[in-house]
Amino acid sequence: MHDERSSVCSPTTRRRLADPLPKALYWCREVKGTPETHYATSGDLRIAYQAFGAGCDLVWVPGWVSQLDLYWEEPALARFLRRLATLTRVIVFDRRGLGLSDRVAAGSVPTLEERIDDIRAVLDDLGVGRAALLGQGYGSPIALLFAATYPDRTSSLVLYSPNAKGGLRTDDYPWGSKVEQQAAWRERQERLWGTSEFAAEWLARLAPSAAGDERAIEWTARVQRAAGSPAASRTLSEMNAAVDVRAILPHVHVPTLVLVREAATTPKGGIDVDAVAEARWIAERIPDASLVIAPGRDYLPWFGDQDALVDEIAAFVTGDRPVREPDRVLLTILFTDLVGSTERVAELGDLRWRELLEKHNEAVRRVLARYGGREVDRAGDGFLATFDGPARAVRSALEIVSELTALQLDVRAGVHTGEVEIVEEGIGGIAVHIGARVAALGAAGDVLVTRTVRDLTAGSGIEFEGLGTQTLRGVPGDWELFAARGQDAAG
Repeated sequence: MHDERSSVCSPTTRRRLADPLPKALYWCREVKGTPETHYATSGDLRIAYQAFGAGCDLVWVPGWVSQLDLYWEEPALARFLRRLATLTRVIVFDRRGLGLSDRVAAGSVPTLEERIDDIRAVLDDLGVGRAALLGQGYGSPIALLFAATYPDRTSSLVLYSPNAKGGLRTDDYPWGSKVEQQAAWRERQERLWGTSEFAAEWLARLAPSAAGDERAIEWTARVQRAAGSPAASRTLSEMNAAVDVRAILPHVHVPTLVLVREAATTPKGGIDVDAVAEARWIAERIPDASLVIAPGRDYLPWFGDQDALVDEIAAFVTGDRPVREPDRVLLTILFTDLVGSTERVAELGDLRWRELLEKHNEAVRRVLARYGGREVDRAGDGFLATFDGPARAVRSALEIVSELTALQLDVRAGVHTGEVEIVEEGIGGIAVHIGARVAALGAAGDVLVTRTVRDLTAGSGIEFEGLGTQTLRGVPGDWELFAARGQDAAG
Protein backbone atom coordinates (compact mmCIF):
# COMPACT_ATOMS: atom_id res chain seq x y z
CA MET A 1 0.00 0.00 0.00
CA HIS A 2 1.04 3.60 -0.41
CA ASP A 3 -0.20 6.86 0.99
CA GLU A 4 -0.06 9.16 -2.00
CA ARG A 5 -2.76 11.79 -2.43
CA SER A 6 -3.82 11.91 -6.09
CA SER A 7 -5.28 15.16 -7.40
CA VAL A 8 -8.39 14.66 -9.51
CA CYS A 9 -9.48 18.31 -9.87
CA SER A 10 -8.54 20.74 -12.58
CA PRO A 11 -5.81 23.33 -11.81
CA THR A 12 -8.49 26.03 -11.66
CA THR A 13 -10.53 24.10 -9.11
CA ARG A 14 -7.42 23.35 -7.05
CA ARG A 15 -6.53 27.04 -6.90
CA ARG A 16 -10.06 27.85 -5.76
CA LEU A 17 -9.82 25.23 -3.01
CA ALA A 18 -6.27 26.07 -1.98
CA ASP A 19 -7.37 28.84 0.37
CA PRO A 20 -10.18 27.21 2.35
CA LEU A 21 -11.97 28.94 5.17
CA PRO A 22 -10.90 28.09 8.71
CA LYS A 23 -12.96 25.18 9.99
CA ALA A 24 -14.84 27.29 12.51
CA LEU A 25 -15.99 29.63 9.72
CA TYR A 26 -17.52 27.05 7.42
CA TRP A 27 -20.96 27.98 8.69
CA CYS A 28 -20.48 31.38 7.04
CA ARG A 29 -20.25 29.78 3.58
CA GLU A 30 -22.57 26.86 4.04
CA VAL A 31 -25.44 25.56 1.95
CA LYS A 32 -28.55 27.42 3.09
CA GLY A 33 -31.77 25.55 3.72
CA THR A 34 -32.64 22.21 2.14
CA PRO A 35 -31.25 21.63 -1.36
CA GLU A 36 -33.78 21.01 -4.11
CA THR A 37 -34.57 17.37 -4.83
CA HIS A 38 -34.42 16.14 -8.45
CA TYR A 39 -35.21 12.77 -10.03
CA ALA A 40 -33.11 10.71 -12.42
CA THR A 41 -34.58 7.87 -14.49
CA SER A 42 -32.99 4.48 -13.91
CA GLY A 43 -34.79 1.83 -15.91
CA ASP A 44 -38.45 2.06 -14.91
CA LEU A 45 -37.73 3.85 -11.63
CA ARG A 46 -37.10 7.40 -10.54
CA ILE A 47 -34.12 7.98 -8.23
CA ALA A 48 -34.28 11.02 -5.93
CA TYR A 49 -31.07 13.02 -5.54
CA GLN A 50 -29.70 16.37 -4.38
CA ALA A 51 -26.53 18.17 -5.52
CA PHE A 52 -25.01 21.11 -3.62
CA GLY A 53 -21.70 22.88 -3.09
CA ALA A 54 -18.92 23.58 -5.58
CA GLY A 55 -15.72 21.88 -6.70
CA CYS A 56 -14.94 18.26 -7.53
CA ASP A 57 -18.04 16.05 -7.71
CA LEU A 58 -18.38 13.65 -4.77
CA VAL A 59 -21.16 11.03 -4.70
CA TRP A 60 -22.08 9.79 -1.23
CA VAL A 61 -23.40 6.20 -1.20
CA PRO A 62 -25.07 5.87 2.24
CA GLY A 63 -24.81 2.84 4.46
CA TRP A 64 -28.34 1.61 5.13
CA VAL A 65 -31.55 3.66 5.18
CA SER A 66 -31.92 7.23 4.01
CA GLN A 67 -34.46 9.98 3.37
CA LEU A 68 -32.95 13.06 1.74
CA ASP A 69 -35.23 15.74 3.17
CA LEU A 70 -34.74 14.47 6.72
CA TYR A 71 -30.95 14.65 6.37
CA TRP A 72 -31.21 18.38 6.97
CA GLU A 73 -33.20 18.09 10.19
CA GLU A 74 -30.32 16.41 12.07
CA PRO A 75 -27.86 19.24 12.93
CA ALA A 76 -24.80 16.98 13.04
CA LEU A 77 -25.57 15.40 9.65
CA ALA A 78 -26.46 18.74 8.09
CA ARG A 79 -23.16 20.18 9.29
CA PHE A 80 -21.24 17.18 7.93
CA LEU A 81 -22.80 17.62 4.48
CA ARG A 82 -22.39 21.38 4.49
CA ARG A 83 -18.76 21.07 5.51
CA LEU A 84 -18.14 18.65 2.61
CA ALA A 85 -19.94 21.11 0.33
CA THR A 86 -17.42 23.86 1.10
CA LEU A 87 -14.77 21.63 -0.49
CA THR A 88 -16.64 19.60 -3.15
CA ARG A 89 -19.95 19.44 -4.95
CA VAL A 90 -21.77 16.79 -2.95
CA ILE A 91 -24.25 14.48 -4.65
CA VAL A 92 -26.56 12.46 -2.38
CA PHE A 93 -29.35 10.10 -3.40
CA ASP A 94 -31.91 7.70 -1.98
CA ARG A 95 -31.31 4.19 -3.27
CA ARG A 96 -34.15 2.50 -5.14
CA GLY A 97 -36.85 1.30 -2.79
CA LEU A 98 -35.91 3.81 -0.08
CA GLY A 99 -36.75 7.35 0.98
CA LEU A 100 -37.93 9.62 -1.82
CA SER A 101 -37.00 7.21 -4.62
CA ASP A 102 -39.50 4.88 -6.27
CA ARG A 103 -40.39 1.70 -4.42
CA VAL A 104 -39.52 -1.67 -5.91
CA ALA A 105 -42.03 -4.44 -6.52
CA ALA A 106 -43.08 -6.41 -3.46
CA GLY A 107 -40.69 -9.27 -2.81
CA SER A 108 -38.17 -7.89 -5.30
CA VAL A 109 -34.58 -7.52 -4.10
CA PRO A 110 -32.54 -4.99 -6.14
CA THR A 111 -29.28 -6.38 -7.46
CA LEU A 112 -25.93 -4.69 -7.12
CA GLU A 113 -25.96 -4.08 -10.87
CA GLU A 114 -29.25 -2.21 -10.60
CA ARG A 115 -27.88 -0.17 -7.72
CA ILE A 116 -24.78 0.94 -9.63
CA ASP A 117 -27.08 1.80 -12.56
CA ASP A 118 -28.79 4.23 -10.17
CA ILE A 119 -25.47 6.04 -9.57
CA ARG A 120 -24.85 6.20 -13.31
CA ALA A 121 -28.36 7.56 -13.90
CA VAL A 122 -27.84 10.35 -11.36
CA LEU A 123 -24.48 11.31 -12.89
CA ASP A 124 -26.02 11.29 -16.38
CA ASP A 125 -28.91 13.47 -15.22
CA LEU A 126 -26.41 15.99 -13.84
CA GLY A 127 -24.19 15.76 -16.93
CA VAL A 128 -21.24 14.60 -14.81
CA GLY A 129 -18.60 12.56 -16.62
CA ARG A 130 -16.40 11.55 -13.66
CA ALA A 131 -16.90 11.79 -9.93
CA ALA A 132 -15.33 10.65 -6.69
CA LEU A 133 -17.34 8.12 -4.68
CA LEU A 134 -17.72 7.97 -0.92
CA GLY A 135 -19.08 4.56 0.09
CA GLN A 136 -20.15 4.20 3.71
CA GLY A 137 -20.65 0.83 5.42
CA TYR A 138 -23.17 -1.21 3.47
CA GLY A 139 -22.90 1.36 0.68
CA SER A 140 -19.24 0.45 0.13
CA PRO A 141 -19.91 -2.70 -1.98
CA ILE A 142 -22.00 -0.55 -4.35
CA ALA A 143 -19.21 2.06 -4.59
CA LEU A 144 -16.60 -0.68 -5.06
CA LEU A 145 -18.49 -2.35 -7.89
CA PHE A 146 -19.13 0.97 -9.63
CA ALA A 147 -15.43 1.94 -9.42
CA ALA A 148 -14.33 -1.45 -10.77
CA THR A 149 -16.93 -1.45 -13.56
CA TYR A 150 -16.64 2.21 -14.56
CA PRO A 151 -13.08 3.35 -13.81
CA ASP A 152 -13.44 5.95 -16.57
CA ARG A 153 -16.25 7.57 -14.57
CA THR A 154 -14.61 7.24 -11.14
CA SER A 155 -11.95 9.82 -10.31
CA SER A 156 -11.27 8.36 -6.85
CA LEU A 157 -12.87 6.11 -4.24
CA VAL A 158 -13.22 6.64 -0.50
CA LEU A 159 -14.48 3.72 1.59
CA TYR A 160 -15.56 4.60 5.13
CA SER A 161 -15.94 1.67 7.57
CA PRO A 162 -16.34 -0.63 4.57
CA ASN A 163 -17.39 -4.21 4.30
CA ALA A 164 -16.77 -6.55 1.38
CA LYS A 165 -19.11 -9.30 2.51
CA GLY A 166 -22.52 -9.21 4.15
CA GLY A 167 -23.34 -10.09 7.70
CA LEU A 168 -22.71 -13.85 7.80
CA ARG A 169 -19.43 -14.99 9.32
CA THR A 170 -17.28 -17.57 7.53
CA ASP A 171 -13.88 -19.09 8.24
CA ASP A 172 -12.22 -16.91 5.59
CA TYR A 173 -14.15 -13.75 6.57
CA PRO A 174 -14.72 -13.66 10.33
CA TRP A 175 -16.40 -10.22 10.45
CA GLY A 176 -20.01 -11.26 10.70
CA SER A 177 -22.66 -13.01 12.76
CA LYS A 178 -24.14 -16.50 12.79
CA VAL A 179 -27.32 -17.47 10.95
CA GLU A 180 -29.38 -17.61 14.14
CA GLN A 181 -28.10 -14.19 15.23
CA GLN A 182 -29.06 -12.74 11.84
CA ALA A 183 -32.55 -14.26 12.07
CA ALA A 184 -33.13 -12.94 15.59
CA TRP A 185 -31.95 -9.48 14.57
CA ARG A 186 -34.24 -9.32 11.52
CA GLU A 187 -37.24 -10.42 13.57
CA ARG A 188 -36.56 -7.72 16.16
CA GLN A 189 -35.89 -5.10 13.49
CA GLU A 190 -39.14 -5.80 11.64
CA ARG A 191 -41.17 -5.88 14.86
CA LEU A 192 -39.79 -2.63 16.30
CA TRP A 193 -38.94 -0.71 13.12
CA GLY A 194 -39.46 3.05 13.49
CA THR A 195 -40.07 2.97 17.24
CA SER A 196 -38.11 5.01 19.76
CA GLU A 197 -37.01 1.78 21.43
CA PHE A 198 -35.39 0.41 18.29
CA ALA A 199 -34.02 3.82 17.27
CA ALA A 200 -32.34 4.20 20.67
CA GLU A 201 -30.82 0.73 20.39
CA TRP A 202 -29.68 1.38 16.82
CA LEU A 203 -28.17 4.76 17.68
CA ALA A 204 -26.33 3.38 20.71
CA ARG A 205 -24.60 0.86 18.43
CA LEU A 206 -23.93 3.16 15.48
CA ALA A 207 -23.09 6.35 17.41
CA PRO A 208 -22.16 5.82 21.07
CA SER A 209 -21.45 9.53 21.51
CA ALA A 210 -25.13 10.26 20.77
CA ALA A 211 -26.56 7.43 22.88
CA GLY A 212 -29.43 8.68 25.01
CA ASP A 213 -29.87 11.91 23.03
CA GLU A 214 -33.66 12.15 22.84
CA ARG A 215 -33.66 14.50 19.85
CA ALA A 216 -31.31 12.25 17.87
CA ILE A 217 -33.38 9.18 18.81
CA GLU A 218 -36.59 10.87 17.66
CA TRP A 219 -34.95 11.83 14.35
CA THR A 220 -33.57 8.33 13.83
CA ALA A 221 -37.02 6.79 14.33
CA ARG A 222 -38.51 9.25 11.83
CA VAL A 223 -35.85 8.39 9.25
CA GLN A 224 -36.56 4.69 9.65
CA ARG A 225 -40.29 5.20 9.13
CA ALA A 226 -39.81 7.58 6.21
CA ALA A 227 -37.15 5.45 4.52
CA GLY A 228 -39.33 2.37 4.16
CA SER A 229 -41.76 -0.02 5.78
CA PRO A 230 -40.72 -2.77 8.24
CA ALA A 231 -40.99 -5.30 5.40
CA ALA A 232 -38.77 -3.14 3.19
CA SER A 233 -36.20 -2.91 5.97
CA ARG A 234 -36.13 -6.69 6.23
CA THR A 235 -35.66 -7.06 2.47
CA LEU A 236 -32.78 -4.58 2.61
CA SER A 237 -31.16 -6.47 5.48
CA GLU A 238 -31.41 -9.73 3.58
CA MET A 239 -29.86 -8.15 0.52
CA ASN A 240 -27.01 -6.65 2.54
CA ALA A 241 -26.33 -10.01 4.18
CA ALA A 242 -26.08 -11.71 0.78
CA VAL A 243 -23.58 -9.25 -0.72
CA ASP A 244 -20.04 -10.50 -1.39
CA VAL A 245 -17.67 -8.33 -3.46
CA ARG A 246 -14.38 -9.79 -2.22
CA ALA A 247 -13.53 -11.07 -5.70
CA ILE A 248 -13.54 -7.59 -7.23
CA LEU A 249 -11.14 -5.97 -4.70
CA PRO A 250 -7.99 -6.73 -6.78
CA HIS A 251 -9.73 -5.24 -9.81
CA VAL A 252 -10.26 -1.75 -8.39
CA HIS A 253 -7.81 0.42 -10.30
CA VAL A 254 -8.74 3.94 -9.20
CA PRO A 255 -7.07 5.89 -6.36
CA THR A 256 -8.63 4.46 -3.19
CA LEU A 257 -8.68 5.61 0.42
CA VAL A 258 -9.96 3.29 3.15
CA LEU A 259 -10.99 5.32 6.17
CA VAL A 260 -12.06 4.03 9.58
CA ARG A 261 -12.23 5.23 13.17
CA GLU A 262 -9.86 3.60 15.62
CA ALA A 263 -12.44 2.44 18.17
CA ALA A 264 -15.47 1.95 15.91
CA THR A 265 -17.39 -1.27 15.43
CA THR A 266 -19.49 -2.23 12.42
CA PRO A 267 -23.03 -3.49 13.17
CA LYS A 268 -23.72 -6.78 11.41
CA GLY A 269 -26.96 -8.43 12.38
CA GLY A 270 -27.11 -8.94 16.10
CA ILE A 271 -23.43 -8.29 16.80
CA ASP A 272 -20.77 -5.61 16.31
CA VAL A 273 -17.50 -6.48 14.59
CA ASP A 274 -14.03 -4.95 14.60
CA ALA A 275 -14.25 -2.17 12.00
CA VAL A 276 -10.48 -1.52 11.88
CA ALA A 277 -9.54 -5.16 11.25
CA GLU A 278 -12.15 -5.45 8.47
CA ALA A 279 -11.05 -2.16 6.88
CA ARG A 280 -7.39 -3.19 6.99
CA TRP A 281 -8.21 -6.54 5.31
CA ILE A 282 -10.04 -4.73 2.51
CA ALA A 283 -7.32 -2.10 2.03
CA GLU A 284 -4.65 -4.78 1.70
CA ARG A 285 -6.51 -6.34 -1.25
CA ILE A 286 -7.13 -3.18 -3.28
CA PRO A 287 -4.08 -2.25 -5.40
CA ASP A 288 -2.19 0.71 -3.92
CA ALA A 289 -5.00 1.63 -1.53
CA SER A 290 -4.28 3.94 1.41
CA LEU A 291 -5.54 3.11 4.89
CA VAL A 292 -6.16 5.95 7.33
CA ILE A 293 -7.29 5.29 10.90
CA ALA A 294 -8.93 8.38 12.39
CA PRO A 295 -9.76 9.08 16.04
CA GLY A 296 -13.22 8.25 17.34
CA ARG A 297 -15.63 5.42 18.11
CA ASP A 298 -18.77 6.31 16.14
CA TYR A 299 -19.69 4.28 13.07
CA LEU A 300 -21.90 7.09 11.71
CA PRO A 301 -19.47 9.69 10.27
CA TRP A 302 -21.46 12.78 11.24
CA PHE A 303 -21.25 12.05 14.96
CA GLY A 304 -18.03 12.50 16.92
CA ASP A 305 -15.07 14.33 15.38
CA GLN A 306 -16.51 14.68 11.90
CA ASP A 307 -13.92 17.30 10.92
CA ALA A 308 -11.08 14.77 11.06
CA LEU A 309 -12.98 12.60 8.56
CA VAL A 310 -13.88 15.52 6.27
CA ASP A 311 -10.24 16.64 6.24
CA GLU A 312 -9.09 13.18 5.09
CA ILE A 313 -11.82 12.91 2.46
CA ALA A 314 -11.14 16.40 1.11
CA ALA A 315 -7.38 15.88 1.04
CA PHE A 316 -7.75 12.67 -0.95
CA VAL A 317 -10.46 13.82 -3.35
CA THR A 318 -9.22 17.36 -4.06
CA GLY A 319 -5.49 16.97 -3.47
CA ASP A 320 -5.54 19.80 -0.90
CA ARG A 321 -5.77 19.33 2.85
CA PRO A 322 -8.02 21.92 4.54
CA VAL A 323 -6.28 24.29 6.94
CA ARG A 324 -7.19 23.49 10.53
CA GLU A 325 -7.62 26.69 12.49
CA PRO A 326 -8.61 27.14 16.14
CA ASP A 327 -12.25 26.16 16.54
CA ARG A 328 -13.52 29.58 17.55
CA VAL A 329 -15.95 31.86 15.75
CA LEU A 330 -18.02 34.96 16.45
CA LEU A 331 -21.71 34.05 16.67
CA THR A 332 -24.91 35.44 18.12
CA ILE A 333 -26.44 33.10 20.68
CA LEU A 334 -30.15 32.85 21.42
CA PHE A 335 -31.57 31.10 24.47
CA THR A 336 -35.31 30.63 24.93
CA ASP A 337 -37.05 29.25 28.00
CA LEU A 338 -40.69 28.63 28.91
CA VAL A 339 -41.91 30.43 32.01
CA GLY A 340 -44.26 28.71 34.43
CA SER A 341 -44.07 25.34 32.74
CA THR A 342 -44.43 23.42 36.00
CA GLU A 343 -47.75 25.11 36.71
CA ARG A 344 -48.98 24.45 33.17
CA VAL A 345 -48.14 20.74 33.47
CA ALA A 346 -50.18 20.55 36.66
CA GLU A 347 -53.04 22.41 34.97
CA LEU A 348 -53.10 20.42 31.71
CA GLY A 349 -51.83 16.99 32.66
CA ASP A 350 -48.91 15.15 31.12
CA LEU A 351 -50.54 14.14 27.83
CA ARG A 352 -51.94 17.57 26.91
CA TRP A 353 -48.72 19.21 28.03
CA ARG A 354 -46.64 16.99 25.76
CA GLU A 355 -48.92 17.88 22.84
CA LEU A 356 -48.56 21.58 23.61
CA LEU A 357 -44.81 21.25 24.02
CA GLU A 358 -44.59 19.64 20.57
CA LYS A 359 -46.46 22.63 19.10
CA HIS A 360 -43.99 24.88 20.94
CA ASN A 361 -41.05 23.02 19.39
CA GLU A 362 -42.54 23.23 15.90
CA ALA A 363 -43.21 26.95 16.25
CA VAL A 364 -39.69 27.72 17.47
CA ARG A 365 -38.13 25.68 14.66
CA ARG A 366 -40.26 27.43 12.03
CA VAL A 367 -39.08 30.82 13.23
CA LEU A 368 -35.44 29.72 13.46
CA ALA A 369 -35.60 28.47 9.87
CA ARG A 370 -37.18 31.75 8.72
CA TYR A 371 -34.30 33.79 10.11
CA GLY A 372 -31.43 31.43 9.36
CA GLY A 373 -31.00 30.26 12.95
CA ARG A 374 -29.28 26.96 13.67
CA GLU A 375 -30.66 24.79 16.43
CA VAL A 376 -27.77 23.63 18.60
CA ASP A 377 -29.56 22.05 21.54
CA ARG A 378 -32.96 21.58 23.11
CA ALA A 379 -32.90 20.95 26.83
CA GLY A 380 -36.09 20.78 28.84
CA ASP A 381 -38.40 23.62 27.82
CA GLY A 382 -35.86 25.76 25.98
CA PHE A 383 -33.80 26.10 22.83
CA LEU A 384 -30.22 27.10 22.17
CA ALA A 385 -29.65 28.46 18.67
CA THR A 386 -26.97 30.44 16.86
CA PHE A 387 -27.14 33.13 14.18
CA ASP A 388 -24.55 34.81 11.98
CA GLY A 389 -26.21 38.18 12.57
CA PRO A 390 -27.50 39.75 15.83
CA ALA A 391 -30.47 41.54 14.24
CA ARG A 392 -31.81 38.27 12.88
CA ALA A 393 -31.42 36.69 16.31
CA VAL A 394 -33.35 39.48 18.04
CA ARG A 395 -36.13 39.48 15.45
CA SER A 396 -36.33 35.72 15.75
CA ALA A 397 -36.67 35.99 19.53
CA LEU A 398 -39.42 38.62 19.25
CA GLU A 399 -41.35 36.49 16.78
CA ILE A 400 -40.98 33.39 18.96
CA VAL A 401 -42.47 35.31 21.88
CA SER A 402 -45.36 36.46 19.67
CA GLU A 403 -46.11 33.01 18.20
CA LEU A 404 -45.99 31.27 21.57
CA THR A 405 -48.27 33.87 23.10
CA ALA A 406 -50.87 32.74 20.56
CA LEU A 407 -50.44 29.23 21.99
CA GLN A 408 -50.94 30.66 25.50
CA LEU A 409 -47.32 29.91 26.37
CA ASP A 410 -45.07 32.39 28.12
CA VAL A 411 -41.45 32.46 27.00
CA ARG A 412 -38.41 34.55 27.77
CA ALA A 413 -35.28 34.91 25.66
CA GLY A 414 -31.70 36.08 25.97
CA VAL A 415 -29.39 37.17 23.14
CA HIS A 416 -25.61 37.72 23.24
CA THR A 417 -22.92 38.05 20.60
CA GLY A 418 -19.49 36.67 21.41
CA GLU A 419 -16.74 34.26 20.48
CA VAL A 420 -17.72 30.63 20.95
CA GLU A 421 -15.78 27.41 20.78
CA ILE A 422 -16.94 24.74 18.31
CA VAL A 423 -16.90 21.41 20.15
CA GLU A 424 -18.26 17.91 19.43
CA GLU A 425 -21.33 18.57 21.56
CA GLY A 426 -22.13 21.83 19.70
CA ILE A 427 -20.74 25.08 21.10
CA GLY A 428 -19.04 26.11 24.32
CA GLY A 429 -17.23 28.97 26.01
CA ILE A 430 -18.05 31.92 28.25
CA ALA A 431 -20.29 33.53 25.61
CA VAL A 432 -22.71 30.60 25.88
CA HIS A 433 -22.91 30.99 29.66
CA ILE A 434 -23.54 34.73 29.26
CA GLY A 435 -26.45 34.09 26.89
CA ALA A 436 -27.99 31.60 29.33
CA ARG A 437 -27.63 33.96 32.29
CA VAL A 438 -29.17 36.84 30.34
CA ALA A 439 -32.20 34.74 29.45
CA ALA A 440 -32.61 33.61 33.06
CA LEU A 441 -33.02 37.24 34.21
CA GLY A 442 -36.07 37.80 32.00
CA ALA A 443 -39.74 37.61 32.85
CA ALA A 444 -42.49 36.23 30.61
CA GLY A 445 -42.40 37.96 27.22
CA ASP A 446 -38.95 39.50 27.73
CA VAL A 447 -36.24 39.47 25.07
CA LEU A 448 -33.11 40.64 26.88
CA VAL A 449 -29.85 41.44 25.11
CA THR A 450 -26.37 42.55 26.08
CA ARG A 451 -24.89 45.92 25.13
CA THR A 452 -22.84 44.18 22.42
CA VAL A 453 -26.03 43.07 20.67
CA ARG A 454 -27.63 46.52 21.05
CA ASP A 455 -24.58 48.22 19.55
CA LEU A 456 -24.28 45.77 16.63
CA THR A 457 -27.93 46.20 15.66
CA ALA A 458 -27.76 49.99 15.38
CA GLY A 459 -29.80 51.12 12.37
CA SER A 460 -31.83 47.91 12.23
CA GLY A 461 -35.07 49.53 13.36
CA ILE A 462 -35.21 47.44 16.52
CA GLU A 463 -35.93 49.50 19.63
CA PHE A 464 -34.34 48.80 23.01
CA GLU A 465 -35.08 49.88 26.55
CA GLY A 466 -32.14 50.19 28.93
CA LEU A 467 -32.32 48.07 32.06
CA GLY A 468 -29.15 49.26 33.71
CA THR A 469 -26.21 47.20 34.91
CA GLN A 470 -26.76 43.67 36.08
CA THR A 471 -24.67 40.93 37.66
CA LEU A 472 -24.70 37.60 35.85
CA ARG A 473 -24.30 34.59 38.11
CA GLY A 474 -20.93 32.94 37.59
CA VAL A 475 -19.78 35.53 35.03
CA PRO A 476 -17.15 38.13 36.04
CA GLY A 477 -17.96 41.86 35.92
CA ASP A 478 -21.13 43.87 35.52
CA TRP A 479 -23.21 43.70 32.35
CA GLU A 480 -25.39 46.39 30.81
CA LEU A 481 -28.62 44.84 29.57
CA PHE A 482 -31.44 46.01 27.31
CA ALA A 483 -34.96 44.79 26.50
CA ALA A 484 -35.82 44.54 22.81
CA ARG A 485 -39.10 46.28 22.07
CA GLY A 486 -39.14 46.56 18.28
CA GLN A 487 -41.76 44.47 16.52
CA ASP A 488 -40.39 44.86 12.98
CA ALA A 489 -39.74 41.37 11.62
CA ALA A 490 -38.52 42.35 8.18
CA GLY A 491 -35.06 41.65 6.84
